Amino acid sequence: MDLSVAVRLIRKGVPESKSIQHWIDLGAGTGLFTRALASLLPPHSTITAVDKNKDALRSILWDQPDILLNRIDADYSTIDFKKSTDGFLLANSLHFCSDPVTLLNKLKQSMLPDGRIIIIEYNSAIPNAWVPYPVSFENLNEIAAAGFRNIELMETVNSKYQAGGMYAAVLFD
Repeated sequence: MDLSVAVRLIRKGVPESKSIQHWIDLGAGTGLFTRALASLLPPHSTITAVDKNKDALRSILWDQPDILLNRIDADYSTIDFKKSTDGFLLANSLHFCSDPVTLLNKLKQSMLPDGRIIIIEYNSAIPNAWVPYPVSFENLNEIAAAGFRNIELMETVNSKYQAGGMYAAVLFD
């Protein structure tokens, strides 16, 4: 995926603000969506990229000098986050979580009152070796309804890996 497509997918979920923001990218991988997020944040904001693949984290090409990038080598499902997070980004990572309801509720407890969770996933309900716990948009509505009042579909794109394409959604209260 191209960086411009990643930016388009998440743009509507990142509030326009001049205030410094702190976001956490869970399952950041090589940082495509981390970089997309950085391009949308005000100067001096921070992003914490979390991934259990050390090599992937190290390979993130950081070209955003006004945004601080922290890298944490860990399984994001085991971390307790501070209660000062403006948002979480989960790009193709929620489908690795066997209990997404618990994870999303845990993340909600770590967010500021106007915080957001941006989800990018394949719009499929059929598991496979690369997507063990698929989260179609319909399924996301069921999962997130337990803890979030607002679940908005932001964008969709075609995917060469899944016939149903990909979607980007934002969860907030």
